[in-house]
Amino acid sequence: MPQVTFMPAGRSVSVRVGTSLLEAGRKAGAGIRTRCGGVAGCLMCKVSVRNPAAVTPMNAAERRKLGESASDGSLRLACQANVVTDVIVDVPEDPLKAAVRKHLERLRKEEEDGFT
Repeated sequence: MPQVTFMPAGRSVSVRVGTSLLEAGRKAGAGIRTRCGGVAGCLMCKVSVRNPAAVTPMNAAERRKLGESASDGSLRLACQANVVTDVIVDVPEDPLKAAVRKHLERLRKEEEDGFT
């Protein structure tokens, strides 16, 4: 069975050929966001695939949704890309988590600089 590794968390999972990256991500606890239930409707499950040949080719719906950003095949919708062989996937940080992390970093810096 192919191995799917999700970065930056480094979580890996073995799945059957044909499993979507979204389902593999759920199985691995990789935190891929989605709102549409996996029908290429919301664009929230965008991921970067390091080896695009390791997943199925882009379908028409996905190509329409991603537009020009889909030109090299590395940016994919996790709900539409299915595993063919071992693959490494970069999952972007959740925007809310990123905002909280940045805020906490700013607070720590202010505390270090004596501005509390």
